Amino acid sequence: MKPLRCAAAALALLAAAVPARAADYPVRPVSFIVPYAPGGATDLMARLVGQRLEQRLGKPFVVENRPGAGTVLAAAYVSKQAPDGYTLLLGTSTTMAINVTIYKSLPYDPTRDLVPVASVAGVPFILVVNPSLPVNTVAELVAYAKAKPEALTYASNGHGGAAHLFAELLKSVTGITATHVPYKGLAPALNDVVAGHVSMMFGDFGTTLPLVRTGKLRALGVSTAQRVGAAPEIPPLAEAGLSGFDASSWQMVVAPAGMPRDILDKLNAELHAIVSDPRFRDELSARGMVPLVTPSPEVLQAFVKSEIVRWADVVRRAGAAGSE
Repeated sequence: MKPLRCAAAALALLAAAVPARAADYPVRPVSFIVPYAPGGATDLMARLVGQRLEQRLGKPFVVENRPGAGTVLAAAYVSKQAPDGYTLLLGTSTTMAINVTIYKSLPYDPTRDLVPVASVAGVPFILVVNPSLPVNTVAELVAYAKAKPEALTYASNGHGGAAHLFAELLKSVTGITATHVPYKGLAPALNDVVAGHVSMMFGDFGTTLPLVRTGKLRALGVSTAQRVGAAPEIPPLAEAGLSGFDASSWQMVVAPAGMPRDILDKLNAELHAIVSDPRFRDELSARGMVPLVTPSPEVLQAFVKSEIVRWADVVRRAGAAGSE
């Protein structure tokens, strides 16, 4: 009977420790992985969110940039970490949905190896060109591209990223030709558009709008069907002649699958509170992002599955399915 009593006592101690796990979490720094280089919207979002999580939970949330392979490297890395809440990823629509169709095979499954923790924001993009390009509207861009079919190039932050896919969708809708020039981040890609090495690109508001305001880039339209509060003067591409064009990226905090439910719920609640804060929402809106107050992890899981299906259709129409 003694071994049974010892076993029962051990189980009782374990059960008692489980509720304390979320109450104590975190007891050490948390790695917050960004799948892009520093300087873009995702990097900025991770730093804004990480700072507030640190203030609320009392331990550092250390942002670590792991760019490469259209967010695949970072996602694969996180998927293989211990599911203890101490490694998080700021995933995007590319990471969690688009890559499933872009890549012939992935070293991670977003529906099996990763679990959504909380949604954070939607990210509209701006189609911009170098000011030396003799176009001021989408119609002029299309006419120029058709007159000089080998002249246009477009930059992106990597194969399969939103900037790449939105440009491929633009090509598909308009029938123009443009050569893809991928970079390891939006900031270096934008730098080369500003320098005139690349003709155009879709850039997020946070890094692109200041360059438009200073005249270093020319904006032709925003990717969403609605105008964006940070720059209401820039028309949606759908208004500028591309009927039905409506695309934006989204960002959510994700973790390795199998994370304890109490920690998952605690992080979901904390992130819900952060994104519900009017000051945080105003800060995101001023940077051209759309705050997304998070639902439950179960609702997010269903959303991810639906987005995989939706983006699969977009990727196929853009001719990019299985291209990597």
